[in-house]
Amino acid sequence: MIYKKTRTYIPASIEIKWETLEPFFKELCDRPINSVEELEKWLHDRSELEAAVEEDFAWRYIRMTCDTTSEELLQNFQYFATEIEPKIAPFSNELNKKLVASEWVDKLDHKKYFIYLRGVKKSLELFREENIPIQTEIQVEQQKYQSITGSMSVHIGEKEFTLEQASVFLKDTDRSKRQEVWEKITARRLQDKEQLNELFDHLRSLRHKVALNAGFENFRDYMFQALGRFDYTPQDCYAFHEAIQKEVVPILRQQAEKRREALQLDALKPWDMDVDISGKPALKPFNSGAELIDKSIQCFTNINSYLGERLEIMKENNLFDVESRKGKAPGGYNYPLSETGAPFIFMNSANTFRDLTTMVHEGGHAVHTFLTADLELNDFKHCPSEVAELASMSMELISMDNWDVYFDNAEDLKRAKRDQLVDVLKTLPWVAVVDQFQHWIYTNPDHTDADRTRAWIEIYEPFGEGFADWSEHPEAEANLWQKQLHIFEVPFYYIEYGMAQLGAIAVWKNYKENPEKGLQQYLDALKLGYTKTIKEIYETAGIKFDFSAAYVKELAEFVKSEMDKL
Repeated sequence: MIYKKTRTYIPASIEIKWETLEPFFKELCDRPINSVEELEKWLHDRSELEAAVEEDFAWRYIRMTCDTTSEELLQNFQYFATEIEPKIAPFSNELNKKLVASEWVDKLDHKKYFIYLRGVKKSLELFREENIPIQTEIQVEQQKYQSITGSMSVHIGEKEFTLEQASVFLKDTDRSKRQEVWEKITARRLQDKEQLNELFDHLRSLRHKVALNAGFENFRDYMFQALGRFDYTPQDCYAFHEAIQKEVVPILRQQAEKRREALQLDALKPWDMDVDISGKPALKPFNSGAELIDKSIQCFTNINSYLGERLEIMKENNLFDVESRKGKAPGGYNYPLSETGAPFIFMNSANTFRDLTTMVHEGGHAVHTFLTADLELNDFKHCPSEVAELASMSMELISMDNWDVYFDNAEDLKRAKRDQLVDVLKTLPWVAVVDQFQHWIYTNPDHTDADRTRAWIEIYEPFGEGFADWSEHPEAEANLWQKQLHIFEVPFYYIEYGMAQLGAIAVWKNYKENPEKGLQQYLDALKLGYTKTIKEIYETAGIKFDFSAAYVKELAEFVKSEMDKL
């Protein structure tokens, strides 16, 4: 079993509610600090309090997403969002002020605290009292996305399936079956189109208000500051989109043409994009959620015993919920538990190849959680997404050499690796589309639903439109953005997947050239948490934080050469 770290500041038995938390926030605000040692003790006590609060929130979120039909679990989550979080926000701002104003702050070890203090100063710049109730409303509103999408299901034959389960049929070699299922899934999504449009319009308007209150012209510019994007600008993102369009889309267009020819079709339709072009049935790497967990433990162990042990610890402590079921929120995530030092992995397995890649992706995040568990301050563990996603996306590629755990047939293993490498490249245009769409949404805050639809199509088309012919399904194409949870729940968290995907390809290239050194550099980078700049963390991994056209071209060509070998 694993146990939470021993507390030295707040009682082990404290119930997390505002009445019990408030005295500790007040004490931290009022405590005199007369030396650099006392300042560091104050930082550790604050860190302990924040970690306890974070872990309590984590469990409320996890339990709610595991069962979106439970009113009690929803109310537990909403209690935190409405009664605890808004009351902590002004105290956090006061504590930040106290820290920055302390006469001892300049005596802290600059190398150790530079990143942390930079973030604190940015938070102080952005804090506005009037945004607290708006941010509370946003927190509550955006959870409605999961309630709406979590209840979506379709009937195929006599059985009811969640959309994740139904999507397995899109790999069926019977084209008419694929089309039937795709049309049912699409019709079900479109059924809630207006409800999701209304929800998003409300969220957009609330977010714009937050930005205006903080002195920004739009929410995009606000979020670049709020996310601590010290290392790149919106203009860099546009340049990255262009590089992907120029260097990656043509490779994927060639792959799509190979698919069309292999399937002997005049044109690829949206339901032709997931079936295996070999004419063989869909890959089935495991038969149940329990088997997926066990095989993943073995796969990670074969890479390095430490990695396998981390997943084994999670299994022993019931820190997985992997099976898809009705009423469960869609998607997958790895949620770090700040005090426990381990994470929880949530996903919607339907026994497909995609579930394998989701598991090794979230497993990469999980390893990252364990590696940063003993960092001194809770804030040191709060990695920017460009680093967090490097952990997960690299693991997808590093683990490939050990996928024989899932496939005992050599041809199936080859198919799995080929599919994975195509997916690696396919990630990049989709990231560019979602990111560019969000830039447009928030820099055009007064747009209508019709404007938004037009913008989506205009942005999506140059990136290949998924390389399918949508001409008979314009409404479905126009509505694809609603599938992306990030747009509703974590705005602007998406370009990081593109940056991290490039980084992951570079990590994998190093690993292939020298497995021992490549893996060690990767783990050394993850251990840093967020105590160094993104650039320094990438350099520790033996790679560059670079998304120029030349670098995109170099890495895309490396992936293509590896695909050609298969």
